[in-house]
Amino acid sequence: MSPNSASPVSLTRHLLEEQRAGRINADLRLLIEVVARACKSISIAVGKGALGGVLGDAGSAGEASINIQGEAQKKLDVLSNEILMEANAWGGHLAGLASEEMDHSVPISDAQPRGNYLLLFDPLDGSSNIDVNISVGTIFSVLRCPDGVGQPGDEHYLQPGTDQVAAGYCTYGPSTMLVLTIGHGTHAFTLDREIGSFVLTQRGMTIPEDTKEFAVNMSNQRFWEAPMQAYVGDLLAGREGPRGKDFNMRWVASMVADVHRILTRGGIFSYPLDSKCAAKGGKLRLMYEANPMAFLVEQAGGAASTGRQRMLEVQPTGLHQRVPVFLGSRAEVEAAVKYHAEHDAG
Repeated sequence: MSPNSASPVSLTRHLLEEQRAGRINADLRLLIEVVARACKSISIAVGKGALGGVLGDAGSAGEASINIQGEAQKKLDVLSNEILMEANAWGGHLAGLASEEMDHSVPISDAQPRGNYLLLFDPLDGSSNIDVNISVGTIFSVLRCPDGVGQPGDEHYLQPGTDQVAAGYCTYGPSTMLVLTIGHGTHAFTLDREIGSFVLTQRGMTIPEDTKEFAVNMSNQRFWEAPMQAYVGDLLAGREGPRGKDFNMRWVASMVADVHRILTRGGIFSYPLDSKCAAKGGKLRLMYEANPMAFLVEQAGGAASTGRQRMLEVQPTGLHQRVPVFLGSRAEVEAAVKYHAEHDAG
């Protein structure tokens, strides 16, 4: 709700207020609205589940479809990607778009009106959870297309996270929520299914600086680097250990769901470098997952790092580049970074 009004504030109204305040222009406002409408369509497909015939792997003749990441695609992965591609292809606000599910970026056709923004998205994060009815989500990031570029290629997307003009995610859980930043705080909108609109339900989300919760895939512990082993070991030692307090672990295996919990009540999300993914640089994708989530988290007062560098300052070298990720409550992220710094210093 608006602090000055008892009436609900829709996403459209919120964006118009931001435009009138000079924080965004009309093209960016309309682009975000197009993405939000696509997310509503994805929410409907996710909500139907088995009734919509969208569960299970994509592919034919018993062969699973494999995406550029080397991962088996779910039917909803493909459908969600198609929904976002189609919705944004003709809106007139984009110069090009890129998806985690596609090998290369796609410039907007000469036959369509074009804008000055680049859109990157993970159409359905956590899709391994689809068939067991656990929350999944969509993540997106918006960059400016460099001046003078008519047909953007992959290289034009390789901008550090500090260059993002907007980022957000939509989580498809008990309720569908859109969490958004345009660089002036992080705000949450809940889909009112009766009127079909996203409504502002939390203005200026703030992550508690300290926490007693951490999220990590403990099954990978034996593959971690020494500083991560030491860090989590001290968390597990609890009150009697060097951290002096007991920690709880939470892990959904859907980044959107884990980060949404952290944005709501604090915590730290970690997907560190390990010997399984070291050759690739990490597990999570910088452009589609780490950067937009880092932008949202920093705008809510948290921090995000690779363990050795501020996430938003990483200079991308590839469209599908992977990185280690630590994000959430500022004091806890700084603690994890300190373990890495002390280890590296010998």
